[in-house]
Amino acid sequence: MKKYFLRIALPLMLLSSGQAFAQGTLEDYNRAYSLRQKFSGYQVYHSDVNPHWVTGTSSFWYLQRTPQGNEYLLVDADRQIRRPLFVRDSLAVQLQQSLGRRVDARNLPLDKGNLEASLDVFRFVCDGYNWRYEIAANRLTREGKVPPRGKGRHWMETDDEKGWGPVTSPDGKYEAYIKNDNIFVRDKANGRERQLSQDGTLSNYYSSYIQWSPDSRKVLSCRIRPVQKRYVYYVESSPRDQLQPKLHQQEYAKPGDELPFKVPCIFHVETGQRCIPETSLFAHQYSLSYLRWDADSKSVTFEYNERGHKTYRVLELSAEDGKVRTLIEEKEEKYVNYPLIYRNYLQDGKHILWTSERDNYNHLYLYDRTTGRPVRQITKGRWYVRGVQHVDEQNQWIYFSANGMNPKEDPYLIHYYRIGFDGKGLVELTPDEGMHQAWFSSDYRYLVDVYSKVDTPPVAVLRDAHTGRQVMPLEQADISRLEANGWRAPEVFSAKGRDGKTDIWGVIYRPTNFDPSRKYPVVEYIYSGPGGQHVPKSFSSYNWWMTSLAELGFIVVQVDGMSTSFRSKDFEEVCYKNLKDAGLPDHMAWLQEAARRYPYMDLDRVGIFGSSAGGQEAMSAVLFHPEFYKAAYSACGCHDNRMDKIWWNELWMGYPVDSSYIESSNVEQAHRLERPLMLVVGEMDDNVDPASTMQVVNALIRANKDFELVVVPGAGHTMGDNFGEHKRYDFFVRHLMGVEPPKWNAITY
Repeated sequence: MKKYFLRIALPLMLLSSGQAFAQGTLEDYNRAYSLRQKFSGYQVYHSDVNPHWVTGTSSFWYLQRTPQGNEYLLVDADRQIRRPLFVRDSLAVQLQQSLGRRVDARNLPLDKGNLEASLDVFRFVCDGYNWRYEIAANRLTREGKVPPRGKGRHWMETDDEKGWGPVTSPDGKYEAYIKNDNIFVRDKANGRERQLSQDGTLSNYYSSYIQWSPDSRKVLSCRIRPVQKRYVYYVESSPRDQLQPKLHQQEYAKPGDELPFKVPCIFHVETGQRCIPETSLFAHQYSLSYLRWDADSKSVTFEYNERGHKTYRVLELSAEDGKVRTLIEEKEEKYVNYPLIYRNYLQDGKHILWTSERDNYNHLYLYDRTTGRPVRQITKGRWYVRGVQHVDEQNQWIYFSANGMNPKEDPYLIHYYRIGFDGKGLVELTPDEGMHQAWFSSDYRYLVDVYSKVDTPPVAVLRDAHTGRQVMPLEQADISRLEANGWRAPEVFSAKGRDGKTDIWGVIYRPTNFDPSRKYPVVEYIYSGPGGQHVPKSFSSYNWWMTSLAELGFIVVQVDGMSTSFRSKDFEEVCYKNLKDAGLPDHMAWLQEAARRYPYMDLDRVGIFGSSAGGQEAMSAVLFHPEFYKAAYSACGCHDNRMDKIWWNELWMGYPVDSSYIESSNVEQAHRLERPLMLVVGEMDDNVDPASTMQVVNALIRANKDFELVVVPGAGHTMGDNFGEHKRYDFFVRHLMGVEPPKWNAITY
């Protein structure tokens, strides 16, 4: 009786204050689903500039959506001329004759286009065939069927390094290969075989990924001590090709599992000399990678990632005496963020370009290989290098992208720059405010710059890649059709975080029929995992997770709080051994400030939803902050970090597995649940072990907790697919609005 009273009393109480209105109605649902079409990208013209530079020329082509249909455009950067790449109608006629069916010239079915340097031959894929179109002659030729793509290795599978065949030496005289787990070399002239290693065994074998030295006198291979692998098993309940279920097996290493051990070994082909190093500098391996010969054939460099990720080294193995020395070492109290490391072993053989967060921000350093010390820090400041696009070693220039350099902007907006090896001569190549994406010409004389913000449509321009000067305009997005359909731009909003001084940034989505005199429940979409930044920064006409949900009568938000990336090392490291934090204290402070500015945001009715790490975080929100978050939808969550993939969890939660894993576990903390919760899982999730969700279900049942469970047959790593989306809409309408949503079969859109 009490639950029934709450469901009907909440809206009645608000109605008496004159603040509430009908929400979650059949009309709202129909309108919410209709927005996908009304706000789709097909309602925006002149926005999709994805340039394809033609190698060896100053020209590029791109496809553009216009009111007259899709146009293929060719731009000559030197002459600043833009013209059609070909006559659409002419190609359409040729293609129609070849295919034997109607082809719409306004929407040519072309894929994987490639323009040759002559600018007269355009190759593309259509209907599973390769085609060649000679533009001037208006001649179309079908060149053969596109070969089917083979099934690649699943990203969770580790490489046993047993798959390669013989590897030929650079001078063509020898081939090296693995036989009986050892390295052999064959003289190609006389077929004489020589065994180089003697100690390879089934349980300590040599890798088939053999590398010859540039002088063809030595070979490199790793001796590998394998481990027993862990597997996850999935039951596919409803396969399409048979009645009975299928059992699937997938390799899946988890935190704490034993890992293979590698030792790089060098063998001199003629003398038989072996260089087997002492392993103290790489003894506690998470991984050994980036093995490469130096140009002079005197040494091999490789990178060592220590288990637990507190130490990361670039090491050099001498091909003369087998000694190992350190060229670069990163040591951190919590973790070295190794996925972000950029490295460039310069052609001079004396220097390495390297990125590091050692000063709290990700910056570029130049290292001297002889001394193993940095020559200088090339970039410096309270901002973050995001990527290196090009290194011009001859002229000593580095082209890179970064965020946070412009203090008056959203600090996540990416711009492109050029700087000298000496750290001087910094030039901003994309000066306009916005989130930029740049495509450089092959000679780095020009760049195509496309920029936008979530509330500002895209602009595309051609720029000089040395000065950033605009050479010519290309496109300005036209959103008039969106606006005519009632499109409302999201708002970028910033407020202070938990410490009262750090700016936290997010976005606010409102319904198209928004009325500031009314009260709206709030729903937060969360993905707050470290290793990335998640709030959208570029223009999108429709946000799949937020736009339609807002239309039901919610204010929908997303926030990047502490524990996410690209602000500073300190900002992200809040996550360390503490993934349950999820930046939620910052999110709550941000929402409280937003509600002070916008009183129509009702913080007595806040819900939260997410998938994957966001699924874990959504459930954590109602477990650890039930006074603020009143309902949670949690999809495919990694609810216990001991159950999830090894690389993600050992990086942020540490190694060995300790009590911090238990403290962050939704399974261990399930007894705390007092708020409405819907759990969703795809039975074929190959990213997060589905057992992670089922174990939290078991814990909730044992704690006598009420919750909802949705298992989607055949689904992988999902927010719930279309079925789950509808369940999510109904869940928040029921628990935050207190009304019963419309019957599914009544929704007509």
